[in-house]
Amino acid sequence: MGIKEVATDSPNLQRDDIQTQLQEQYLKSLDGLEEGDLVEGHVIQLTNDFVFIDVGYKSEGKIPVAEFGEAIPKVGEIVSVILVKKEARNGEIVVSKKRADEKVYWRLVSNAFKDHLPIEGTIDKEIKGGFEVNLGHGLRGFLPASKADIQRIEKGEELLNLKTSFYLERLYSDRKVNIVLNRRKWMEEDIEKRRDEFFGKTQIGDSVKGVVKSFTSFGAFIDLGGFDGLLHINDMSWGHVTRPKDFVKKGQEIDLKVIRMEPEERRINLSLKHFAADPWSTFEERYHVGDVVHGKVTKLTDYGAFIELEEGIEGLAHISEFSWVRKIRKPEEMLNVDTEVDCMILNYDLQAGKVSLGLKQVQDNPWDQVSEKYPMGMRLTRKVVKLTTAGAFVELEEGIDGFLHVDDISWTKHVKSPTGELEVGQEIEVMVIESDPEDRNIRLGMKQLSEDPWHSFAKAFRLGSTVDGVVSSVTDFGVFLKVQGDIEGLIKKQDLSENKDELYDDALKRFAVGQTVRALVVELSPERQKLGLSIRDLVRRQQREEISRFMQDDQAEGYTLGDLLKEKDGSKKNS
Repeated sequence: MGIKEVATDSPNLQRDDIQTQLQEQYLKSLDGLEEGDLVEGHVIQLTNDFVFIDVGYKSEGKIPVAEFGEAIPKVGEIVSVILVKKEARNGEIVVSKKRADEKVYWRLVSNAFKDHLPIEGTIDKEIKGGFEVNLGHGLRGFLPASKADIQRIEKGEELLNLKTSFYLERLYSDRKVNIVLNRRKWMEEDIEKRRDEFFGKTQIGDSVKGVVKSFTSFGAFIDLGGFDGLLHINDMSWGHVTRPKDFVKKGQEIDLKVIRMEPEERRINLSLKHFAADPWSTFEERYHVGDVVHGKVTKLTDYGAFIELEEGIEGLAHISEFSWVRKIRKPEEMLNVDTEVDCMILNYDLQAGKVSLGLKQVQDNPWDQVSEKYPMGMRLTRKVVKLTTAGAFVELEEGIDGFLHVDDISWTKHVKSPTGELEVGQEIEVMVIESDPEDRNIRLGMKQLSEDPWHSFAKAFRLGSTVDGVVSSVTDFGVFLKVQGDIEGLIKKQDLSENKDELYDDALKRFAVGQTVRALVVELSPERQKLGLSIRDLVRRQQREEISRFMQDDQAEGYTLGDLLKEKDGSKKNS
């Protein structure tokens, strides 16, 4: 089939236009025609198998009915045909309707290639690198996979049997017709045309129809007819939407409101929720600060829980508003998504669309009754729940702890850390020594369970009293002596001996832990828990008392003080 250029006024190549195109061809006189030329004839007879055509020659031609397809002509109609032979063996002419259609269609395809016009065809076969397309009238084209669609094709069979339009990228005929098609370019131009029409005739607030095409984490893309609009997750409902897929389905056709258009950026924002009124516009008619309301937990975060009061009205209960007494670290300790709860409206901001909610406010505050439940002086047996460097927390009841400071563990021990005295989980007896509900502070004591041994000691001993004790430790600066009531007193090393010639360090060597020692009280301060003792002063006082007795003894006549001192000095040497 050779290519002959034929002018045409048709902008498109629809198969239904072929008959019209054929009828617009002008017929030359039969004497000037050659075999293969296009001629016109009148239908003069129809049978079940043939259509008889009079082309003005000495005999009529006959064409099989099958060549006409469904468009079988009526008697008297003009039909264009190809003159195949002027005279067959039996003298009749041979004409073809099918070859006439093919010739005209080829001319139209050639003009479409030259004028960059689209043609129609059906994708009917998947081959290596792309698809074969049936263009009709015996013509087939090749559609590369890269030019078959504007999106990447996952499965080629999805395009099979699709009737669509194409641009001709390559067209030539030598011994074999070669046609290369491009559908993607036609689709891109068609989409741009539709989008321009949309922006030209659509206004913000208009209702449009679209089909859910795909999803993202922030919403869904809606096909508006070859181009997309965005339905953001926040515009799906006035209420809480966690996942777009739970609200709309892929392939679903829905009505939407146009809420934003940016022609320069080719952006279209759509909404479902704008079909209904904004519930925030009537919020103050239904809700007030201090109201106790019912809601459902929709989301948990590190800082609290979002609670839906109604569709479109969602508030935040901060984690600090969960409990009066419990220290909540994560909302999951108290709540789960979809949990229904009662809460109180603490505050709201209409412009920002925010509501502050409280969970603890709908419950009694146990700290309000702390002073009555745990008065000062009350004795309790409770469990240690936590140890710190400063003391121990003791659980009085769920959510309410009292604090036992290290200074209140013992009257006599110098406790630096509670770990050596207490354990977590240990039950201990304590006394309430201070209660401050406003600051949520209850102070406990262990030593207050018994009388202060310092005051008892002060009643029994005064300055200058003699006391017996056991050495509890020997240090570089003196000796600690444990006396009545487990009180420790210090004998400084300079007070260990009355002998001025004895070195202090030598005096320290004479004492050992567990040794029983008698000393004189030289300093006593119960308030500061300080007891000072002295052996030197005790010995000196004993010496003075002995001298005093000697001086008063009437029988000591003739016995001098010098004799007494010599006698004592001799006894020390012998010892």
